[in-house]
Amino acid sequence: MSPEAAAARKPTHKTRRLRGRPRHGDIAALENNLLAAALDEFLRHGYGAASMTRIVARAGVSKTTLYSRFASKRDLFHALVQRQIEQISPSTVLGSQAGNCDLEEGLNLYANHMLEQNLKGDMLEVNRLIYSESSRFVELGAEAGARTELGIRRISDYIDACARAEGIPCNNARHAAEVFILMLRGWFINVMLTNRRVSAAQRRQWVKRSVRVLLASRADW
Repeated sequence: MSPEAAAARKPTHKTRRLRGRPRHGDIAALENNLLAAALDEFLRHGYGAASMTRIVARAGVSKTTLYSRFASKRDLFHALVQRQIEQISPSTVLGSQAGNCDLEEGLNLYANHMLEQNLKGDMLEVNRLIYSESSRFVELGAEAGARTELGIRRISDYIDACARAEGIPCNNARHAAEVFILMLRGWFINVMLTNRRVSAAQRRQWVKRSVRVLLASRADW
């Protein structure tokens, strides 16, 4: 075989890599690209009118690539919401309080962190989308419900941890957490739907008063 023919048959580095298993960094970059394209599509057209065809065109991939990772529009939207939840995770906020377990301070920090994040940027726009179309698409209502349940579990665990650290009996941490989360949810929805401008100082003042009202009934928990 001539040297030229041997060179022609030798696979290039690029060919070998494409035939092998994709690297973790490549997969992460691909999913980031798909989720960015999906976010743009959902915010431009809404959930119901969003097109998977436009998403793959914007992302520059094939439908096969998209569906190999997200089997449906619902799965794609769920992944998008999960990504946002991860980005605003309050675990560091509550974790910083685990040592001294100042329940009032922890609840204030959590409430202000979550309200601030949910009322700005893409988080706010995705929330608007969920509330505007959830009556037509049950999966959007399910996403909202799952986010609420996650918040309840987090706060319930935190209340229990503080009660143990302080040696205070607590038989109904979940109920207290549910009241707290739904209180925040109601305030957030009211601000979002009325398009009110609320300053950080006004938000903090409302949170402070509300947490104190909740804690006034702590003996009943």
